[in-house]
Amino acid sequence: MARQDLWRTLPLLLLVGGCESVASSSNAPANKGPVERPPVPVATQVAARGSISSYYVTTATLEAERSAPVLARVEGVVRAILHEEGDAVKEGEILARLESEDYQYRLDQAAARTSRLRSQHDRLKVMLQKELATAEEFETVKHDLEAAEAEENLARLTLSRAVVRAPFAGRVVQRAVDVGQPAPAGTTLFLVADMDPLLARVYVPSKEFKRLAQDQVVELTLDGSGAELQGKIRLVSPVIDPASGTIKVTVEIPSYPPSTRPGDFAEVRIVTERHDDAVLVPRIAVVEDAQEQVVFLADADKAVRRLVKVGFVRGADAEILEGLKPGEVLVVKGQHGLKDGQAIKVLERGGEPGAKQDL
Repeated sequence: MARQDLWRTLPLLLLVGGCESVASSSNAPANKGPVERPPVPVATQVAARGSISSYYVTTATLEAERSAPVLARVEGVVRAILHEEGDAVKEGEILARLESEDYQYRLDQAAARTSRLRSQHDRLKVMLQKELATAEEFETVKHDLEAAEAEENLARLTLSRAVVRAPFAGRVVQRAVDVGQPAPAGTTLFLVADMDPLLARVYVPSKEFKRLAQDQVVELTLDGSGAELQGKIRLVSPVIDPASGTIKVTVEIPSYPPSTRPGDFAEVRIVTERHDDAVLVPRIAVVEDAQEQVVFLADADKAVRRLVKVGFVRGADAEILEGLKPGEVLVVKGQHGLKDGQAIKVLERGGEPGAKQDL
C-alpha cells in the first residue's frame, strides 16, 4: 500500500516543483541591454585661414655656375704645382708652372734682333732726313723691325703660357698631372669650377609657362642630407622642346651648406598657383571614409561627421574648399574609427594648423 500511495502523490509533487521553478524564473533580474562605450580620447584644433600653394615637383642635379678644364697651352714638363683639389682660387691665380728655359731663350733671341733692327731703323731715319739714305732702304728696315717686334711679342706670349693660371675665380675640383710629368699642348692639367652660386636646370611642362616668372622663389631638398634650400628662377627658356613639350628653367641657389657639391641630387618644388585666405586644417584631420573625404568636428562631447572637399595639400596642411568654416573645431588625433555622434573626451586643444600636438 505504501508503494501505491507514492505513485499517487508523484504527479502532485511534480506540479508543485514546476510552479516553484516558474516562480523562481519570474524573480530573476531583468536584462540591462548593450553596455555603453566610454568616450574616445581625442585632440582638437581650430580651422583657420591662411595661404597655401600648389607645386610642380621634379628632380635635378646641382651644377656649378661654370666649369672649365685648364689646358697646357704650350708643351713642357710640370715643374711646380701650387694648388690642390678643393683649393679656392682667384681669377688669374697661378696653378702650376711648366719648364720655360727654351721659351726664355727664344724670347731673348727675338728681343736682341728687335733691338738691333730698332737701332738700324733710327739711324736710317736720320740719314733719310739728310738725304744720305734712300726711302727704299728705310722702308725695308722699317718692315723688318715690325716683323721682329711681332716675333718678340709672340715669344713673350709663349713664355707666359708656361705659367698655368686659373681662368676665373672658383675652386679646383680636379688635378690631373703630377710634378715631373710631361704635358703636351692641349693636355688637361686642372678642372676649375665656379660654385657660387650653384644651379639646377629643370624641365617644366609648357602648360605651366604663364605661371613662371624670373626671380620666383623655388624650394629644394637635398637627397643625401635632407637639407632644405631656397633658390630663385634665373632664366626661363623662350622655346618649348618639341620632343617633350617642356620648357627649360634655370634655378639659381645662392646659399647652401658647405658640404653641398655639384652633382648632388635634389627635389625641386616650383610654385604654380597660390591661394590666399584659404581654410586650412592639418592634413591628418582628413580621413577616407567609404570613398569620401571627411573630418570629425568636436561638438561638446560628441563627434560630428562632416563631408569636405579638399584643395591644395602642402606639407602638414590641407586646404578645405567646401564643408568647413574657419573657427570650427575638428578632431586631429583619435579621429580614425570615430562614428558620427560617438562620445569623445578632449584631452588637448590646439590652435591654428601647424601647432604642435603632444597627445
